[in-house]
Amino acid sequence: MEKSTMTLTRRIQLLIDLPANEQKEMWEKLYRYQNRCFRAANLIVSHLYVQEMIKDFFYLTEDVQYKLADVKKDEMGIFTRSKTHTTARMVFDRFKGEIPTDILGSLNNTIQSTFSKNKVDYWQGSKSLRNFKKDIPIPLPVKCTTKMRYDVEKKAFCFNMFAIPVKTYLGKDFSDKRLIMERLLRKEIKVCTSQIQLKGGKIYWLAVFEFEKEDHLLKPEIIAEASLSLEHPIVVKANNARMNIGSKEEFLYRRLAIQASNKRIRAGVAYSRSGHGTKRKQKALHKTENLENRFVSHHLHLYSRQLIDFCIRQQAGTLILKDQEDKIGIAKEQEFVLRNWSYYELQTKIKYKAEKAGIELIIG
Repeated sequence: MEKSTMTLTRRIQLLIDLPANEQKEMWEKLYRYQNRCFRAANLIVSHLYVQEMIKDFFYLTEDVQYKLADVKKDEMGIFTRSKTHTTARMVFDRFKGEIPTDILGSLNNTIQSTFSKNKVDYWQGSKSLRNFKKDIPIPLPVKCTTKMRYDVEKKAFCFNMFAIPVKTYLGKDFSDKRLIMERLLRKEIKVCTSQIQLKGGKIYWLAVFEFEKEDHLLKPEIIAEASLSLEHPIVVKANNARMNIGSKEEFLYRRLAIQASNKRIRAGVAYSRSGHGTKRKQKALHKTENLENRFVSHHLHLYSRQLIDFCIRQQAGTLILKDQEDKIGIAKEQEFVLRNWSYYELQTKIKYKAEKAGIELIIG
């Protein structure tokens, strides 16, 4: 049976909601948690690999039989506890008192799940064992998130994570983050185990929300066919209705204009008045930072939204993206198309919105 819910991830910046003289201790706490997660993750994945490859490592004879199971539940088991609990107990004992066990437990479950999906590739030698880096995100279990509320005076959503008071910083929010947070407070959706990312002296909440899929009167037998091209980002037809979404002039030419503008600004940096060194000279460059990425992301969101709205109006329960593999192959051969058309990103946004609306997506 198809699930009636789906998950959605949003990246939200957080600020420590304490006086400046008290923030240092909280930052040290977060960086300590991150370091222990980094070390624990590499230990867990190493132990899992040894467990799976133990027969090849020790070149055991055929007479030796074993199972990666609890000896109390299976006489051929070689563990004193369940397989999942072996690595959990190992990191609990090693980092006891340095990091909450809820974080380690969540980290262990995630790595166990990922390892199980890839262990066949590890065994065949077609994929190397994953190596976790020092900037690994910190798991944020639901029970470590408390006192969620909206503070009118601070004009921010506030809550405690790991007993650290924080508040959201949405800035000029052109997405649906504020709407999602409001729905969370009204308990229309719920938050799942998420992650905390420390990057560039900032804290980001990689929040995972679970919500009900949209309920529309869709008919699976009505099929909408869409294709992505250079002339129009999306061309879709269903029920003898046809719609062109976007145009080359609107998207491609504007993107090329932004690229040309950035190129001129970079060339002119050397001739800018300094005054305060590098910061002053690169002022114009900082204003246009990520301008192209923001432009592309915004337009692809609009195009994919218009496509799904068209399907809903036509009651199309099935959406087919035609000849996508061929077009992506052509794009890879032509550097200009691959660099400027963002086929894969548009396809990803269509997939998410189709799932949310309850439309079956078929990529041909």
